Amino acid sequence: MALWRIRATVDDRPGYLSVLTASLALRSVNILAVQVHTTEAGAVDDFLVDAPDSMTETELLGAIAKGRGRDAFVARAEAQGLVDQPTRALALAGRLVHEPDTLAEALVTLLDATEVRWRPEPLTGRPGYDAARMTLADPAGGAFEVLRSVPAFTPAEYARAQALVELSGAMLRRHDERTTLLLPDGVEVVLRTATMDDLDGVRDLHARGSAASLQRRYLGSGIPTDARLARLIEPVGGGRTLLAVAGDRVVAMANLLTEGDLGEVAMLVDDDWQRRGLGTAMLRRLYAYAEQAHFSALIAHTAADNVAMLRTLRRLGGGPIDRDGTLVSVTLPIAGRSPAGQETPATLG
Repeated sequence: MALWRIRATVDDRPGYLSVLTASLALRSVNILAVQVHTTEAGAVDDFLVDAPDSMTETELLGAIAKGRGRDAFVARAEAQGLVDQPTRALALAGRLVHEPDTLAEALVTLLDATEVRWRPEPLTGRPGYDAARMTLADPAGGAFEVLRSVPAFTPAEYARAQALVELSGAMLRRHDERTTLLLPDGVEVVLRTATMDDLDGVRDLHARGSAASLQRRYLGSGIPTDARLARLIEPVGGGRTLLAVAGDRVVAMANLLTEGDLGEVAMLVDDDWQRRGLGTAMLRRLYAYAEQAHFSALIAHTAADNVAMLRTLRRLGGGPIDRDGTLVSVTLPIAGRSPAGQETPATLG
């Protein structure tokens, strides 16, 4: 038996796909995988099949024609073709997460392209495609021209390519969001957005933390589990987590969690790195992010005796506070906005 790739258009009407598959089955062609691409011309059926060794390309084309398929394309396939397109796309997305600058190679693999040309000039119009050519903006600058003579590109393939472009752009932006911070004592640290690859480093940060530091950060709720740390590292709903990294060690973590248009901020700084201006620098960046995201306000919950945190919040303009026993909640208004119904009871003194 031999592997073949088949693509053919059929009328997008009930039963027409079964006519094509029946015509192939009568010639002992076993269908291993199938995808259907909806187009204006009809349904484009993409098959990976196992056909008898003696079957020729002409015979396959004849079987497709008798099954009411048109504009047919057939080509011998390799064993790696057994990987279905969704699985292939997910594998490429996984690679882009770690290597966002490999977008050109990913497009070649995803689309079985003959060639991908990069041009330094940005697209003059909108991205798009025709039968043999696809144009895509390169998130790093310039544009890609993806070429393939046959089979013709489909809307589904274009949507997949655009999804990879968007993913690459997101990862490049995340990579660019790195700042080298010079502390007042002359030490340099890197501030960057956290990713799941940082789980071990964040776990180590907590393992080094004193009982007092952990109690102030988590208000007595105990050391978080790995599952909770994962949710803090990559918060949902538009939140963000910043890390401060010295060498290969995570020395601080600042979290911004979201609820509606409000953000809750909290941070943990390695005991050896406290009172060196690191917390203030990280909270300033979270505040700037909240401004760009149009939050109404940031809220921080801390212990009443956490003098260092209260001092940092005061520097950032922390105003309204609410005391509940040993717990203090501090509100940082954003650019003149205030949450609906928020009163202004007092300011930090």
